[in-house]
Amino acid sequence: MNLRVPGPTPLPPAVRKAMAEPMIGHRGDEFQRLMAEVRSPLRAAFGTAGDVLVLTASGTGGLEAAVVNTLSPGDKVVAVSVGVFGRRFAAIAEAFGAQVTLVEFPPGQPADAGAVEAALQAAPDAKALLLTHNETSTGVVNDVPTLVRAARGVSPDVLVLVDGVSSVGAMPMRADKWGCDVVVAASQKGLMGPPGLALISVSPRGWAAVEQARMPRFYWDLREARRWADRNETPFTPAIGALRGLHAGLRLLMTEGLDAAFARHRRLARMVRSGLARLGFRLVAEEACASPSVTAAWVPDGVSAGPLIRVLAERYKVMLVQGHEPNRTIRVAHMGWVDEADIHGALAAVESALADVKEGRDANPDYRRPVA
Repeated sequence: MNLRVPGPTPLPPAVRKAMAEPMIGHRGDEFQRLMAEVRSPLRAAFGTAGDVLVLTASGTGGLEAAVVNTLSPGDKVVAVSVGVFGRRFAAIAEAFGAQVTLVEFPPGQPADAGAVEAALQAAPDAKALLLTHNETSTGVVNDVPTLVRAARGVSPDVLVLVDGVSSVGAMPMRADKWGCDVVVAASQKGLMGPPGLALISVSPRGWAAVEQARMPRFYWDLREARRWADRNETPFTPAIGALRGLHAGLRLLMTEGLDAAFARHRRLARMVRSGLARLGFRLVAEEACASPSVTAAWVPDGVSAGPLIRVLAERYKVMLVQGHEPNRTIRVAHMGWVDEADIHGALAAVESALADVKEGRDANPDYRRPVA
């Protein structure tokens, strides 16, 4: 299967091999060495001189950890959304009692710094700003450093919490330079690992907030995670196989080089956008903010995304998913362990499946058009 969904992404052979190693205990020397060896590459990927904590969780668990460790019930929060996952970040904060002002932008457009400034001016006592770096539902990248500068121009002490789940490893993240207080990523996207690990960087300002926060936390308590990380362990039983896979993925990423990996992602993204446009798809994201890791597109007139995706999977062994508008949009991921051959194969399959659906052949389970 040519897996072109926005996570989990395909696993390199070295990652699969590492995950197949015999199990070890998480209170021994071998595990401590493993934890120690992921710290430096994670710092590089996040663009931070501080530690990056490893939690056994999905990316959403990491976002919840970011919220409950830095905020208190009743805190005012400005949440910026350019799609489904921006709204999810806001919903997490609301679930724990924050007073959230949601600033939304139309699908395909990035967040506007002026609108963020206005929202913070209207809420001068806001404790935090929630941002999504890369929105996989619409294929939009937000200009995080510009948004942070705009926010701090209004509220110098506002905390900036960033969803970097689908950006870290696939595009530049400069947590320290940009002034991000908490950045959340996950193992199964640009970092080429399996699902199961949330990764969190915290700035000095963020750690000060952690000490003051009063939202309930136990498993997600980053103070405990930090104490155990100082001796290269975790407070609770970790996903050891996933950590081994992440370790192998990070080694591949560092061998390629971050700048080379970012350039590869941009190159493949251009291939996907060009190929889909040639087939009659209309891209959701404006070119200036188009994501290097995932492309969302409106299907051609007269075509439904559901049947197209089903034909792609069943006949041509290419897996895509729908986008922010069910049955009207698709998403093609090009992050992690992916190269030109993968993209050429996916686009050729989309062309064949599109012809099948247009000709009504999607109802014939035995039909399969040759793929160029």
